[in-house]
Amino acid sequence: MAVRTVIEHGPKDKRSVAFSLDWPGWSRGAKTGELALATLETYRERYRPVASLAGMAAEFDTAGPLEVVEDRVGTGSTDFWGISFSPSAAEQGPMTEAELERGITRLRACWAYFDGVAARVSPELRKGPRGGGRDRHRIIRHTIRTESEDFAKQVGLRIPEGAALTPDGLRQHRETYVAAMRAYNAGQVTRRMRSWTLPFLIRHSAFHMLDHAWEMEDKDLSAEDGP
Repeated sequence: MAVRTVIEHGPKDKRSVAFSLDWPGWSRGAKTGELALATLETYRERYRPVASLAGMAAEFDTAGPLEVVEDRVGTGSTDFWGISFSPSAAEQGPMTEAELERGITRLRACWAYFDGVAARVSPELRKGPRGGGRDRHRIIRHTIRTESEDFAKQVGLRIPEGAALTPDGLRQHRETYVAAMRAYNAGQVTRRMRSWTLPFLIRHSAFHMLDHAWEMEDKDLSAEDGP
């Protein structure tokens, strides 16, 4: 089967992003939609370890070409960051239980991949424009805090500042986050999201983890030292 793909342009058409609907987190931005789509394809093999962690390597290996099913205009964040920051037409309405569990499984795989990268890259990272020259600790801190203290609010979670930054706190956050997603999909959360949807929340959480995991890999100084 072809990989259902969305191309999203910023309102001013300064940048675009292409992302997979079927594999949350597989998303890349560029100056144009064509370049974003081409870049997304180059990350196919880079996403494969995530699919493997999800127990879906065989399914991923048999996935067909990228097929654009929607070409849309996003938010100002797309122009500025080259990322998708709003749900597509396919990400509206409630999810079936199977769809939700499939998304959660892939999000967990993104968490596991991020944790693995964070454990093996060098503490100091190569300097450059991407990320503002942050070291490993600051990237990890930013990524976890953004998800636990910002994204999680969409499904009604409120945690103390920095509560997810310990190993036990992070495990607890992730389990609570997943439980909140299930409760939200079941209609048990009274405050509903206004501009976000649950499929988008899962995709965006997965993307944020992978984007920073790949950033750390690209800037890893220990990779330059060899074995």
